[in-house]
Amino acid sequence: MQQHLLGSPSRAVASSAMRLHCSATSSVSSSPSNSPKAISAVKQPWLLVGLGNPGKLYEGTRHNVGFEMIDAISESEGIRMSSTQHKALIGKGEIGSSQVLLAKPQTFVNLSGESVGPLATYYRIPLHQILVIYDDMDLEFARMRLLPKGGHGGHNGP
Repeated sequence: MQQHLLGSPSRAVASSAMRLHCSATSSVSSSPSNSPKAISAVKQPWLLVGLGNPGKLYEGTRHNVGFEMIDAISESEGIRMSSTQHKALIGKGEIGSSQVLLAKPQTFVNLSGESVGPLATYYRIPLHQILVIYDDMDLEFARMRLLPKGGHGGHNGP
């Protein structure tokens, strides 16, 4: 049996949500050999993935906090989650001056790689531009941690 969040899930998520500011990465482009190398900003899109399980059984549960966060970001930034691609509900837009792709994989949490990998490949999004939002069973409720990479967070799969 799933444990439901106290109060409205959207309110709980919104109250602990932080506005995400994405920054463009830089790359060095080569110029003629007799002049110095110029540095130009290359905007790479961000892939923000909210993990959860599809279906009414999991709505409002801690397990779907990733979906709730993507919904909150989508609403606050005016990004419509209007199409399905690579087994995910997606929305394209901007946060600040950065392009973002919001995604809610419609696979179960432990199978989300079937969606996230193909999305990252299709849109040519490097790993350092992917933010995965999910409930980490190793953290207390409403705690957030940002890591450059990590483990399974209590999701051990089948």
